[in-house]
Amino acid sequence: MKRCISSSRRISVAVLVTGLMAVSGSVFAQTVDDVLQAEDRRLNLAQQSQERINQIVEGTRSLEDQYRAINKEIDGLKVYNRLMTAQVQGQEAVLEDIALSMDQIDVINRQIFPLMERMIDGLDQSVRLDLPFLMEERQDRVDNLRDIMERSDVSVAEKFRKVMEAYQIENDYGSNSETYTQSLTLDGETRSYNILRIGRIGLYFQSDDTSITGYWDNEQRAWVRDDSARSEIRKGIRIARQQIAPELIVIPLAGPTEAN
Repeated sequence: MKRCISSSRRISVAVLVTGLMAVSGSVFAQTVDDVLQAEDRRLNLAQQSQERINQIVEGTRSLEDQYRAINKEIDGLKVYNRLMTAQVQGQEAVLEDIALSMDQIDVINRQIFPLMERMIDGLDQSVRLDLPFLMEERQDRVDNLRDIMERSDVSVAEKFRKVMEAYQIENDYGSNSETYTQSLTLDGETRSYNILRIGRIGLYFQSDDTSITGYWDNEQRAWVRDDSARSEIRKGIRIARQQIAPELIVIPLAGPTEAN
């Protein structure tokens, strides 16, 4: 009877131990799962936190880069503004100089126009009182100057240049010689003559057949026939035409006149 009871107790204890072990294993497994899940959540949270930190860092770097870029742009704008300020100041100085020059130009224009008018009048009088060579050409040059003075499309500088050019041409007549053909009326007869100009000191004529020669008397303001210098005048014409080499010629010359 006692053995049966002992066996029964052993069986009960074994069953109890087995049950306890099963319960303990289930609880342990559940605890491990909870721990693992908690660790996963921790890792996820840590990863999310790291990502947020990374985003914040990247954002901070981006803001820092933008800040540096903006500062660099500001520095560039400062340099540009300094350059523009200096350029504007230089342009203002140039404009002041231009305004001053324009004021001076107005003064010069008011002075130079009367001067040019007097110069043209003097040139016209000189041509009329001079030896009568190339009179049409020279008088046309004077008339052209008067026309230019009235034109608004011609600058003051160009007008002055034209006046000086005319004076230079007239001045050159005094240092060269030439021959050309011109119609003259002598003794009531008009015919073509060869004209010889020697500087501004003498003007001579010769007919094609060399039978009539003479010179211009500026005191009388008339052509004077003089056949005594026929060969010399002919020689002078040939020299002016470069048909023979230059040589000394003896021709009549009107005496100097007193200036008025």
